[in-house]
Amino acid sequence: MPAAPPSTADALGNPVHVRDAASLALVDDFVMGFLSCEARAARLVLEPSGDDSPLVQAYAATLHMFAESREAAANARPFIERAQAGARHATPREQRYIAAVAAWVAGDLARAITLHEEQAREFPRDLVSVKLGQYHCFNLGDCPGMLRLALAARPHAADVPYLHGMLAFGYEQCHLMREAEASALHAIAMCRKEPWAHHALAHVMLTEGRLSEGLAFMEEMSATWTGLNSFMVTHNWWHLALFLIDLGRGGEALAVHDAHCWGVEPDYSQDQIGAVSLLARLEMAGVDVGDRWQAVAERMAGRTRDHVLPFLDLQYLYGLARAGRPEADALLANIEAHAPRAPEAGRAAWQRVCVPAAHGLVAHARGDMAGAAEGLGQALPRMVEIGGSHAQRDLFGQIWLDALMRQRTPAALRTAQDVLQQQCNGQPESRRLARQVAGVYAALGLPSVVS
Repeated sequence: MPAAPPSTADALGNPVHVRDAASLALVDDFVMGFLSCEARAARLVLEPSGDDSPLVQAYAATLHMFAESREAAANARPFIERAQAGARHATPREQRYIAAVAAWVAGDLARAITLHEEQAREFPRDLVSVKLGQYHCFNLGDCPGMLRLALAARPHAADVPYLHGMLAFGYEQCHLMREAEASALHAIAMCRKEPWAHHALAHVMLTEGRLSEGLAFMEEMSATWTGLNSFMVTHNWWHLALFLIDLGRGGEALAVHDAHCWGVEPDYSQDQIGAVSLLARLEMAGVDVGDRWQAVAERMAGRTRDHVLPFLDLQYLYGLARAGRPEADALLANIEAHAPRAPEAGRAAWQRVCVPAAHGLVAHARGDMAGAAEGLGQALPRMVEIGGSHAQRDLFGQIWLDALMRQRTPAALRTAQDVLQQQCNGQPESRRLARQVAGVYAALGLPSVVS
């Protein structure tokens, strides 16, 4: 029987068992890199130590799963199987984390979330587990679950700035804006370079229509976005670009796309959907994006059988269709075939939200505005179920409104007016919305009330 591994502690004080004491530095880089959204988290797989300790293997499996690709589970499986084989030598905290990642690899997100919630109650300084649990809740549209996880850890990890960033995003996704802003500012006061807190505060400011303030804040914070993983750096620049689009500065937003949002890791899922989302918004704001759809679609052409998350598939689909790629038809057919056999936790979202939305998105990309309004209109009331943030899912609402406005039928224009005027009331700085609602009023034969 192998000797028990030496016991030590990670950077948060959680006891860990590693067979090679030298690998503790890789463990700490994973833990703190994951929490701070820094690229150093990936050192665990890029510079493997050969340490077969269960926790090290489970962390490696975690990194492979974040590829969010069709191959991710297969690539992660050898690592999680080694972790499970040695789990009897691990601590109870490590054992539960291993079990949670194993559930993720197996596609059982409900089981994974249950284990992360148990971990947050029993070992609240395991913030990797808390953040991973939030990720799963996010992908299932469970915003209260995101907040509940972070709140469980707060009494025991209030000294960690990244916990306050996690709280901020949980609050924001639950529409608790004052709490979200206070938590984000607290995190930034503790650590100015806290990009997840920057991201949460950008959400608050966008939602509340504080566009100039949000742009200035993100521009100021952008100097700290160094050493981050590609998702975090491209996503924060994506948020900055959203402020520019709403302020009527589309050319500058397109320049942000070219310099900071596309090309960092063009084969990565999040970089791809960020580009799709930004190009679509730019076009609907009247900006000519040239041949950029083709460059993004070329990288997504192999995604036709991924089906990792409906939120991802829908954006791959729109990008492929907008670029005129035949793979869009294959992906649409595969979405329809996958939906009834999707894992139970997300099956309803695939069937009742993703399928009609997929038809609507392809219709819009191909100029069928009535079909786009029909498919997206059916899906929008339940769109939260596919995951993603409010700001990200707003893409689908914008495409639906664009379809209504371009139909130009009285009924469609009346619906567009009803939605757009309410949005304008809450976003008085938005030149994008002002332009759109003025066009609707003109089509309805009404004087525009927008100066």
